[in-house]
Amino acid sequence: MPTGIEAAGPRQASAHGANDESAAPAGQEARAEARVAVLEAAFGDPTDERNEVSYARLLEADEAGELSEPGERLLDEVMLNADFVPYGQGGRLERIDSLVRVLRPVFRRDVALGLGYGVTSFMAAVNVWAAGDDEQRRRMAQLLLGGGKVSVAYHELAHGNDFVRNEFTARPSAGGGHLLHGSKQVINNAGRAAAWVLFSRTDPAPGSRSHSVFFTARDSCDPHRYRVLPRYDSVGVRGCHLTGLDFDDCPVPASDLVGETGKGVEVALRAFQITRTAMPGMALGAADTALRTVVRFAARRHLYRRTVLEIPHARATLSGAFTDLLVCDSLSLAASRAVHLLPEETSVYAAAVKYLVPRMLSETMNELAVVLGARYYVREGEFGIFQKHIRDLPVLSLGHAGSAACQATIIPQLSRLARRSWFTSRPAPPELFALREDLPGIPFGRLTLTAGSDSLSATLVAAVDELPGGTPQEQSVRDLALGMVGELRKVQEQSRALAATDRTALARPAAFALADRYTVLLAAASAIGVWQQARRDGGFLADPAWLAAALHRLARRLGRRPPELPPQCEESIHREVLRRFEQQRSYDLYDTPLAG
Repeated sequence: MPTGIEAAGPRQASAHGANDESAAPAGQEARAEARVAVLEAAFGDPTDERNEVSYARLLEADEAGELSEPGERLLDEVMLNADFVPYGQGGRLERIDSLVRVLRPVFRRDVALGLGYGVTSFMAAVNVWAAGDDEQRRRMAQLLLGGGKVSVAYHELAHGNDFVRNEFTARPSAGGGHLLHGSKQVINNAGRAAAWVLFSRTDPAPGSRSHSVFFTARDSCDPHRYRVLPRYDSVGVRGCHLTGLDFDDCPVPASDLVGETGKGVEVALRAFQITRTAMPGMALGAADTALRTVVRFAARRHLYRRTVLEIPHARATLSGAFTDLLVCDSLSLAASRAVHLLPEETSVYAAAVKYLVPRMLSETMNELAVVLGARYYVREGEFGIFQKHIRDLPVLSLGHAGSAACQATIIPQLSRLARRSWFTSRPAPPELFALREDLPGIPFGRLTLTAGSDSLSATLVAAVDELPGGTPQEQSVRDLALGMVGELRKVQEQSRALAATDRTALARPAAFALADRYTVLLAAASAIGVWQQARRDGGFLADPAWLAAALHRLARRLGRRPPELPPQCEESIHREVLRRFEQQRSYDLYDTPLAG
């Protein structure tokens, strides 16, 4: 349903000055860069132990099982919540890719702080931005801009990601409104939230029309009719307050219902397309810190009369990790900009990002741990932040949708795309891969539950005829891209041959493996698109060396054995790894200046 948000542009300041045009730079890109710079400056040097949000202080909070109080205070002062509120509602949210960039400085320091302070509120709020009425959006904006927190409760432990089977109920009340009854478990910030977004059963019949979404303020609930359950201990993100809620026929007004009765699954799945797209890209900040930490170690540690950085295996591991970060960021960029430009295709891209990016980042960090050696196990000191990030990052591959759930979203769409789209669709617009170009507003009302076409894969197919082949690096890119197109053809054939039972969440393992291969091809297409756009601007991203390395690693991920790359590829990537380390620049597509 149209919300009115998608057409909204910058307006005058809210009561809190979140999007005051007199203070903010003109233009989307200028505002995004300025916002990232504000956060970097606020966090300061992470290696200075006098800094209240240094790695050392954040590790102390983690050991105590609490979120950093100075960290939360800092995010209050910079009004991070305003980044979760659309411009049309008085906040700063214009573009999903910009939101991802803004949150990376937070995740670079502490995954738990990123999740525990604000991203949970964003996950809840998206449901209201997507399907709420004007008054609900006003209430949500007022709550967030006032510094409050909102929790979202989709799942129940008894049913995991199969939330259509949830038993938490919202029954019609004789006096109007609904009665909430039942329990929700493992909810971030449930005990600290001023309001909750609750996925609730409103019809006892099975099926997708039996659930609805409610936006309920804590202070509107009878305190004798609900309770916050005890906090759960967690292996990762120890500072996050994971609790639960138990309601006993708690009355809530009719105005709490978000959208129409029985449309809860549709509301949730549209919200997932935004959150699944955004969260993995934010987590790239943690992997950035992990790579930087290992480069620092390798540059200082001496073995066999030379630094670890000079050992070929270590050099290759660092270069490979950097390449993986660029691949992940390319897929994240394409998917987050697709929300604006290709909303009818976003359902499959969002699931692909949520599945592949956390998986690749975790594998990359495990490879980096080999270089770090025994220090990987140390929970304090100069390299302690590495073990915290490698422990916290896998939580993002679970969240409100685990890896298998994301694959289950892709699998039913494979045969349709194989028949109707692959090798026939038009390539994605160049703007999909442009790092800094403006975008239209977020079209919540145009997000569809299934994709009718796949422009991103079409970009891969079209690239074979467009890629240059003059230098050895360029020739490697062409050969590898041609191999990827061959893989897409195989995926198409196998998708067309899927049995009816293999087009559902109950599919056999082979269908899940097919979905995995498809996400790798989407990553390859995204990297090619980013490189093609970068050729206009020059710089490192215009160098075919990183693209050749990216496609080479993705080809190996698909089980292929491509020829060795020209030596110039690793040399170019290794130089860039060192340059960004020495100049304190981020290890993502944006090459952003970092604090410290």
